[in-house]
Amino acid sequence: MRVHGGLGRSVRDSLVVAKRNLIRMARIPEVVIFGLIQPIMFVVLFSYVFGGSISVGGNTDPSAYREFLMAGIFAQTVTFATAGAGAGIADDMHKGLIDRFRSLPMARGAVLTGRTLADLVQTALTLVVLAIVAVIVGWRIHEGVLKALGGFALLLLLGYAFSWIGALIGLSVRTPEAATSGGLIWLFPLTFISNAFVPADNMPTVLRTIAEWNPFSATVQAARELFGNLPPGYPVPDAWPMQHPVWASLIWSVAIIVFFRTLAVRKFRSATA
Repeated sequence: MRVHGGLGRSVRDSLVVAKRNLIRMARIPEVVIFGLIQPIMFVVLFSYVFGGSISVGGNTDPSAYREFLMAGIFAQTVTFATAGAGAGIADDMHKGLIDRFRSLPMARGAVLTGRTLADLVQTALTLVVLAIVAVIVGWRIHEGVLKALGGFALLLLLGYAFSWIGALIGLSVRTPEAATSGGLIWLFPLTFISNAFVPADNMPTVLRTIAEWNPFSATVQAARELFGNLPPGYPVPDAWPMQHPVWASLIWSVAIIVFFRTLAVRKFRSATA
């Protein structure tokens, strides 16, 4: 059955581009493998090197910190995929592939949407492997499978939102190398000035406020609640995003998608005009 209408055409074209990128990723498995090494190293290093040194809700038990840590590692993994998304789009621009897409009768935004959807699938596969590693080192869920799936859904939504930031960066630079650097340099302060690795209440006042209103922190807090990984006695900050992390995570992610998708599609049209 033929798909009619502008929206249907855009969806169809986006899925075609996504399929193309997934096939390309499957033919270069080392990209996926190398993408797994860093988060696995973070899990092992933070769990066993810092596990007994950081107090979580007054508890210095390494197993408590491992459960506290994992939502932060999951969130870091999905957001660091931003650099790959930007580099991929920059590479397509550099090789002239985007110009070839332009010659086809397809929706303009489909090129970017297809790319971000393919990156979302790769990120989901990475999360599955990382969750298996986390279980091996002692991480567990305590609120049931449905809530845990909700936590992973919020993490993937955040990753998809950030992939649009990566798309905008990839369209704004000249080389894939610049896209990789530009996609990572702002992620380090975003992820470390947050509640991902240590409780935000241990930070100075200014940094604590930034961390509590950080969209990254909202998703981490929401995932911890849905996984049941907040230890007894853990102090919940007074900031609204920390009091209502699921809603805050949804609002932040949707707002980022709407804002940066609009900018990226506009940049794409001007760059290929």
